[in-house]
Amino acid sequence: MSWLETSIMARKGVAGGKALSSHAITEATQGTYHYVYGPFAKPVLTVEPGAVVSAETHDAFEGKIRHETDSPSKILNFPYLNPQNGPIYVNGAQKGDALAVYIENIEPRGPQPRGTTVVMPEFGGLVSTDHTAMLQAPLPEVVKKLHITKEEGTRWSDKITLPYEPFIGTIGTSPEIEAISSLQPDYYGGNMDLPDVGTGAVVYLPVNTEGALLYLGDCHAAQGDGELCGVAIEHPTVTTVRIDLIKGWTLKWPRLETADVIMSIGSARPLEDAARIAYRDLIRWMAADYGFTEMDAYMLLTQAGRMRLGNMVDPKYTMGASIRKTFLV
Repeated sequence: MSWLETSIMARKGVAGGKALSSHAITEATQGTYHYVYGPFAKPVLTVEPGAVVSAETHDAFEGKIRHETDSPSKILNFPYLNPQNGPIYVNGAQKGDALAVYIENIEPRGPQPRGTTVVMPEFGGLVSTDHTAMLQAPLPEVVKKLHITKEEGTRWSDKITLPYEPFIGTIGTSPEIEAISSLQPDYYGGNMDLPDVGTGAVVYLPVNTEGALLYLGDCHAAQGDGELCGVAIEHPTVTTVRIDLIKGWTLKWPRLETADVIMSIGSARPLEDAARIAYRDLIRWMAADYGFTEMDAYMLLTQAGRMRLGNMVDPKYTMGASIRKTFLV
């Protein structure tokens, strides 16, 4: 039996976690990709719980960086980064519910070299930025184009090949009233850049407005903790997700489940506040659903909790706090 059959999605979802219909969002049917999360865009697709949706995602640059001689600062139009598929309207979703999104598959697409990573001026974890203003000159721009296959991974050099470990860098539901850049993570999800949001995981997202309005894009072929230089191995994909709806499960922050762990995800600046948000939400989750008191959960996480750094470069930083399911008996 698959772990998914005993997941929160299967136990609480309107569709019981089952795949009941199939849909596709191609580049043609998507039309305009979106650069903000908000309730004002017309849905590109309307589905029932149990829908399986495959989406042709662009890389973070919408394919505009094609050569290692390209200059990102001249080609890219900030803040038009992280193009998003969607929004997807889920029938029955109301404020106070939760959307469950099982990531079934992420396949690379497009001509080789299909992967891109770059160093851009005043962007990254070890440089001056507009938030951390310093007088020294920016680092030079660097573009690296990479061959990616699902079978062989990412060819970094003649000596180094990175395994293909894809995940969705930016996924979330619409805020209730705001329109927020797809570069920013927050309570609705967004640009969390958390490698755990990969194939085989279920992401639980708060529903803030009617229909939930799910957006996704910015898939990565590989990324280290922190996304240090600010850009992972960005690549276009066909990403397939299964969508279910959990009525009355009101979330303050995104949550995640795999076969082995549950995780709460927090985004904020400074970084320690993101960690605090994630751990506090995990404590309250353990108390609400797993029979712990908050003090017992607090002390147990001190010994057995794990913290994952998503990104330390975006307008807000992301941390994921987790505990193994074996401790939740």
